[in-house]
Amino acid sequence: MKKYFLPLMMLVIFETVAIVLWLTMDNLFYLFNFSYIGISIAFGIFLFIKRYKHARRVTQLLVGLYMLVYLGLISGENMQIEGFWYYLFIGVFEAATIHYAVAKIFGPLFFGRGWCGYACWTAMVLDFLPYKVTKTPRKKIGWIRYITFAASLIFILTLFLAHVSNIEKIMFWTFIIGNLLYYVVGIILAFRFKDNRAFCKYICPITIFLKLMSYFSLLRIKCDKNKCVSCGTCKKVCPMEVDVMDNSRKRKNGTECILCFECVKNCPTDAL
Repeated sequence: MKKYFLPLMMLVIFETVAIVLWLTMDNLFYLFNFSYIGISIAFGIFLFIKRYKHARRVTQLLVGLYMLVYLGLISGENMQIEGFWYYLFIGVFEAATIHYAVAKIFGPLFFGRGWCGYACWTAMVLDFLPYKVTKTPRKKIGWIRYITFAASLIFILTLFLAHVSNIEKIMFWTFIIGNLLYYVVGIILAFRFKDNRAFCKYICPITIFLKLMSYFSLLRIKCDKNKCVSCGTCKKVCPMEVDVMDNSRKRKNGTECILCFECVKNCPTDAL
């Protein structure tokens, strides 16, 4: 049963969040929402343990489509960063603010950037593209993410300062238009840089939260130096170019690990 500890741990974490929010917010939706996400993630990790090659993709589709289609398009919740700023400014702790607190601010203390690997609806689409492993050297343009982060904040702040009416409707259309822009930009960058995850590395504003908290993540890929033969396979297959042979928290691109386990699957000596 030891090998099933990880999926059980993830299930317990999300089920705990589900029950606490259900009882404190007196809303049954939170019980369903976080239970569903927890079960989907645990199921994906279980499939990985069983060596099903599309395990992570299953979870990506289960969670990503649920959040994009049901929460975003059907329920009209803006789950993008603009929605987070909006609910934060009106002082409402629900929807996007809870989502960000669990998945992107406090959650990464436990599971790092697992959100990027298993639940992001943008990456869900980008991972279908042909460049699963980067074919070009990493570009020094990561500063763009700080611009998109600031732009989202300034956009919502401007709406409030201008006392714009019908902000709820604007939030809905911002979600739709914002996602379309993310997909278009992400696909263009993927083909331009021959890297499916170029958008995640250079443009995505969410990483501002994730990179900071992921540094302290409890769940990390570690290398058994006694087994490692320094073949470099892990570096070649990592979509985020993380140096997993270095166990320190300061390892190269360490805060960008999305826990895709490609390095673990491909390590010839099971050192990871």
